Amino acid sequence: MTSTASAQPTSDKFRVFLVDDHAVFRAGVRAELGREVDMDVIGEAGGVGEAIAGINALRPQVVLLDVHMPDGGGVAVLNGIDSGPVCLALSVSDAAEDVIAVIRAGARGYVTKTISGTELADGVRRVAGGDAVFSPRLAGFVLDSFTGRSNVPEPPLDPELDSLTPREREVLRLLARGYTYREIAEELVISVKTVETHASNVLRKTQQSNRNALTRWAHRRRIE
Repeated sequence: MTSTASAQPTSDKFRVFLVDDHAVFRAGVRAELGREVDMDVIGEAGGVGEAIAGINALRPQVVLLDVHMPDGGGVAVLNGIDSGPVCLALSVSDAAEDVIAVIRAGARGYVTKTISGTELADGVRRVAGGDAVFSPRLAGFVLDSFTGRSNVPEPPLDPELDSLTPREREVLRLLARGYTYREIAEELVISVKTVETHASNVLRKTQQSNRNALTRWAHRRRIE
């Protein structure tokens, strides 16, 4: 499934990018937001790789992000995109572990797919303006997590992995899958030379001597 983009949006509209692996749901969200005079859906994607490429190329203000998708889901998208867009998770799940995982990864809010079109549009405006947005009761999961009262375990500390930038993590993930530098460049819509630079940084930061050692290192951490 390929990402799509609309015509150049009007500059005074909120630029939104949709990420969900269900085309029918994306069409419904696009139709709902299309009724708002200050919204412009500039692109959409049904998978992690195309979402990262589309978001980095189109630079929306707000990303509406599904949580559960193949290849790492919403967290993988958050780890792979450049800084700039604000991400609002939009999911059928209201599980505490899902909410906390995407907020830890950088999402600005989390709403469930039972939300109305009007409420969703208001959520887009609010996160674009700097607010955090949550469906009822979900904010409690985040508060419990940051106050130490959550039953959801904290992720283990991994200084080497934590030292990587989101783009370096994405390059690492593709290297671990066996992609060539050229294939990574095509997947991320960057130059081969830029991939080489990221790969060199990854090797240095993870203290691995070569690509084979790096792949084994990544697999031990279940980075796939």
